[in-house]
Amino acid sequence: MNRFLILAPLALLATVPHAQQSKNRVGVVNVQNVIKNMSGSKTYLDLNTKSSADLKARQATLQTLAGKAAKGTAADKAALTKAQQDYAKVRDGYVKQIETAFKPLATKVNTAVAKVAKTNGYSIVLDANVANATNLIVHANTAVDLTQAVLKEVK
Repeated sequence: MNRFLILAPLALLATVPHAQQSKNRVGVVNVQNVIKNMSGSKTYLDLNTKSSADLKARQATLQTLAGKAAKGTAADKAALTKAQQDYAKVRDGYVKQIETAFKPLATKVNTAVAKVAKTNGYSIVLDANVANATNLIVHANTAVDLTQAVLKEVK
């Protein structure tokens, strides 16, 4: 019995290195780069550019109207409210259009990423831009960038 109590911890220690050698790998993909290089992405990219420019101009107008409304009359406040409602309506319209244009691209990208990840033994693949913007990744070896492999897969 005493021998068993002495040998049990040794047996457990012998299994630790095997548990630490898990094959979980994390990769990154620059999804925007993939989309820019995909066939069929022009509509989506053009819509993104158009909507960004339009909404930026509308935001500038809103800022001007807000300044007037802060010091102005009831008519200035009403104009600001109307402009805010118009902005929200246009923004929501763009969001729906962009989602519709992006859906088939997202399906292709997701399928390609899944195939490349599975083929190369990656358990997790992150969007590099999102991970960098949110500080999710502090450091990544360039060898984990799967962007080129995904580009080949979507073409």
